[in-house]
Amino acid sequence: MHETIQRAQAGDATAFRALYDAHVGRVYALCLRLAGDRQQAEEHVQDVFVRAWERLGSFRGESAFSTWLHRLAVNEVLQARRAAGRRGARVELAEDGGASREAGHRPPPPAGDLPQAIARLPEGARTVFVLHDVEGYQHDEIAQMTGIAVGTSKAQLFRARRLLREALGR
Repeated sequence: MHETIQRAQAGDATAFRALYDAHVGRVYALCLRLAGDRQQAEEHVQDVFVRAWERLGSFRGESAFSTWLHRLAVNEVLQARRAAGRRGARVELAEDGGASREAGHRPPPPAGDLPQAIARLPEGARTVFVLHDVEGYQHDEIAQMTGIAVGTSKAQLFRARRLLREALGR
């Protein structure tokens, strides 16, 4: 794999395609869990690999390539979410003169459907749950990636687990 990375860093598109083929499934799964939507996940995957191609020269091999790519994916989804939030806030202000928006609650999924239950979690809780319980990040890492406090990360994880138990009837 190290040789393939070096060839891709030198501009070899075939080598980059091999890296893409080796990692696209895991990147898609992560993006899907974070976004909760297949179409958004597919768009994020495209953006992640564009960023990977652009930033491949910055990969120094201090961590596994999959770890580096994984961080790119998390950052891409979070950045897109922040940008969408800013756009949504501007549109909302223009449409309703700044009235506060109500938190939308989706109906619970059928019992036993964990992927759907995760997808229906509120954004913050879903992000922390996926990063902590699925991907194995620690709260300090999550706080750094998402720009929230460690205590907020812990609270979101507690909330996510509680909501999942309720949704799954446990």
